[in-house]
Amino acid sequence: MKSKFFTPSDPLDQIIKTTMPEKQVLKTEHILTGWTNIVIEATTNQGAYFFRFPRNPFWSRMIVKDAMVCNFVEGKTSFYTPQMKLCYDEKGRPFSVHQKIEGYTLGDRIYHLSHTALTGAAYDIAKFIKELSGIDLRDAPEEVKFPLSEFLHELDYEHYDHHIDKDHNFIKATEKNQLVHGDLNLGNVLLDENDKVIGVIDFCFAGTGNPNMDVARIVSRPAPKEFEDAFLSQFEDAKEITRMKTAWKHIDNGYAEHIRTHFPEINLNQL
Repeated sequence: MKSKFFTPSDPLDQIIKTTMPEKQVLKTEHILTGWTNIVIEATTNQGAYFFRFPRNPFWSRMIVKDAMVCNFVEGKTSFYTPQMKLCYDEKGRPFSVHQKIEGYTLGDRIYHLSHTALTGAAYDIAKFIKELSGIDLRDAPEEVKFPLSEFLHELDYEHYDHHIDKDHNFIKATEKNQLVHGDLNLGNVLLDENDKVIGVIDFCFAGTGNPNMDVARIVSRPAPKEFEDAFLSQFEDAKEITRMKTAWKHIDNGYAEHIRTHFPEINLNQL
């Protein structure tokens, strides 16, 4: 049976060149923070691109969903979301590519922002969550409608050794039929050179769920108190958000345990 995922020993640079025959690949760089996929930035004579190669069969399925969600969401919010191209190599293994957007992640910049920039980012992220969850799903592909609760349950049982068992019933019970990003952490929010939020990336966890899961995800990792206060002031259900924040911390702990065991080369500084 042919493998449906990639390893670092695969000829990834050659696959990249084959995928973009009309461009000259000048250099490639592995991004060591990518844990669901092997992430490579390819610099070409026509700009830079990110390639994502799934690390196992689970993420091979999810990268198809990632591309479906990105392309469905495109143009439906006030913010940039990647125009994702889904590709397959000669063995039928899926991988994705999208053009790089110049800027910085909120995770990299958040402790260097002015008060005005912090409160502006808080407002913009809240706006994105509300716009995303308000998208009409009646014409959405079935892959887009994959419930976040089912995704997290499978993720836990495939990778975390039931690390978040205690959270599954709560997440399922509070679920709604609205579109959520699913992993809206600080590293997936993009800022421009003026520290203005311009876009959101990485929809691999996305699907249907409770928008408060996205709210809780943003504040589940350390951030300045003035940012967190400005952000949370735009939402109700503080008790539910607090419980979801705890669930995300359990997910991060399970993720860190899995990565340290199986992929020690990956950088966990974002946790």
